Amino acid sequence: MNSAATEVVRLLTVRGETLAVAESLTGGLVAAEVTAVPGASKVFRGSVTAYATELKHRLLGVDATLLAQRGAVDPQVAAQMAAGARQALGADWGLATTGVAGPDPQDGQPVGTVFVAVAGPSGPNSGSAGGGKVEALRLNGSRPEIRMESVRSVLALLLTELAGEQSGNERAQDTEQNGGF
Repeated sequence: MNSAATEVVRLLTVRGETLAVAESLTGGLVAAEVTAVPGASKVFRGSVTAYATELKHRLLGVDATLLAQRGAVDPQVAAQMAAGARQALGADWGLATTGVAGPDPQDGQPVGTVFVAVAGPSGPNSGSAGGGKVEALRLNGSRPEIRMESVRSVLALLLTELAGEQSGNERAQDTEQNGGF
């Protein structure tokens, strides 16, 4: 079992927040990693495996013009998938994976080109502007290796965002507890 998935479930449980996932190249592996963790049902809302490009638009609200112009393997597409999963499934946090696992290039992108994204609550304590972040990956290896590294990477990205938000919230709480000093 993935220790990152265990930590994601633990942190979200403590925070009382929920998670939704939109997956393309990983085909449900992110959801499988998260739901393998005991207690995941407290935080995991669900997932959309939108392998076909038109489903990214229809189910997740990814801009059709963006998909037509750039294809599915694009950082903006990943960001919109994460936000779309968050909205469609009613979660605090959304994750997304899109990319090329191989064996052939797709949308003019070489094998190993992957974009992972997180969309979270935006607000004064949010660690990221607009509540979202995208990471571009250039992965090597076999198709299964690329898919598993994509899972690890998107969970690590969420952990980074949760840690950033948590430190901001802890600072605010410390200030309140210390009478503002």
